[in-house]
Amino acid sequence: MKISAALVKELRERTGAGMMECKKALTENDGNIEVAIEEMRKSGQAKAAKKAGRIAAEGAIVIRQDDSCAAMVEVNCETDFVSKGDDFKDFCDAVANTVLTEKPADLEALLAVTLSGGEKTVEKSRQDLIAKIGENINVRRLTIINKSNNTVGIYLHGIRIGVLVDIQNGNPELAKDIAMHIAASKPVCISSDQVPADLVAKEKEIFTAQAADSGKPDNIIEKMVTGRLNKFLREITLMGQPFVKDPDKTVEKLLQEAGATITSFKRFEVGEGIEKKTDNFVDEVMQQVQK
Repeated sequence: MKISAALVKELRERTGAGMMECKKALTENDGNIEVAIEEMRKSGQAKAAKKAGRIAAEGAIVIRQDDSCAAMVEVNCETDFVSKGDDFKDFCDAVANTVLTEKPADLEALLAVTLSGGEKTVEKSRQDLIAKIGENINVRRLTIINKSNNTVGIYLHGIRIGVLVDIQNGNPELAKDIAMHIAASKPVCISSDQVPADLVAKEKEIFTAQAADSGKPDNIIEKMVTGRLNKFLREITLMGQPFVKDPDKTVEKLLQEAGATITSFKRFEVGEGIEKKTDNFVDEVMQQVQK
């Protein structure tokens, strides 16, 4: 029978399991959602689902490459302790190898393929690892850069920060230096024309409000806003930033001298953008005392 997207969505919301697992469970049980839930619980998927809502903001960035491309993935767990364990490390390595060999189009496609070196899918292997170590594990994101005729710069800062940068007409040393710079300076994009329009508008509004308080004439305020906005764009774009190894020279100038061009880059930092739970242990102790 045909399984509707609405039914898959409902099962996902009730179990916390992945979309592919939900669709498979519904198909195998003729669309009966209650039976599907029961079977998922029996297979251990429900155990993973119970932990799906727990915040996983630790983890690792892993990079793999071959002659044709470079692949980078972020895999998250709940604690730094687990991120240093062999089981988690082995899973991260296998996921990165899977991305390199299978070249999935997106995260959903990655979760559906067989994990490198194993017999189960990436998603099923993830669920098995959750059941084994007792923490929520998420494969959060991936990126692939094809080398073609370009040079790919790679930089890993421990397991916390990873960068891939695609450089045309560059050499390996320059590519690595730029990757290291990106890791340290966190540019939003390559050049000012790529900065999202809503971000520019928001900053311009803030600068205008700040300048208005100065009491200066409108023409002076306009120049103040333009100056501050240009400074902001230089700070957040790769081309405008001072090169970390030579702050007297911008990255743009460095590339011009080398005759090189940056085509694209990706920077992953473990847990960035994930709202972490902050525990107040003093409050917790007081709550226990007052009980």
